[in-house]
Amino acid sequence: MSVQRVASRYAKSLLDLAKEQGRIDAVTEDMRSFKTLLANRDLYLLLKSPVISTDKKKQIFKVLFEGKFNELTLAFLNILATKARESYMPEIVGEYLAQYKKLNNIATVRVTTAAPMSSAALKAIEEKLQNSGIATGAVEISAEVNQDLIGGFVLEVEDKIYDASIQSKLEGLKRQFKGNLYISKVSQ
Repeated sequence: MSVQRVASRYAKSLLDLAKEQGRIDAVTEDMRSFKTLLANRDLYLLLKSPVISTDKKKQIFKVLFEGKFNELTLAFLNILATKARESYMPEIVGEYLAQYKKLNNIATVRVTTAAPMSSAALKAIEEKLQNSGIATGAVEISAEVNQDLIGGFVLEVEDKIYDASIQSKLEGLKRQFKGNLYISKVSQ
């Protein structure tokens, strides 16, 4: 079975169970925390390692997360370890968060600019997206800086990209000039 299929099924199961038990907010917060923790290379390698036994991984989960994560999240981690699926945890976490956003109609937006944006500008973008109908529900914005853009911005909403950067406009002009077939009629 493909990694994506496994991740999707386990994420959906956890989401449905959390919703059923009224713990969706707590479990989602745990998944966000876990995603942040996965940046730690040691934890990531622990999850992916076939050498470390299931019992050892369960003990590590208990030490690391007991009292910090919801009981449902801990039980889910133990089930994954028991079924030898803990190596899929990074993908499951990502899929869970994606399904949660879809369920709650949360649009993910990434804004890339040449200089850092103020919070007022980000708020204005959020309002424009909601008023235009592009984002019908809540908007989750992440801002990035890329000085290669020179100016302007690149806006990514789900799978759509709006590129209003100066770099893009200059590249467009460059392509136009390369494709210009004008031949001077000045005689030699």
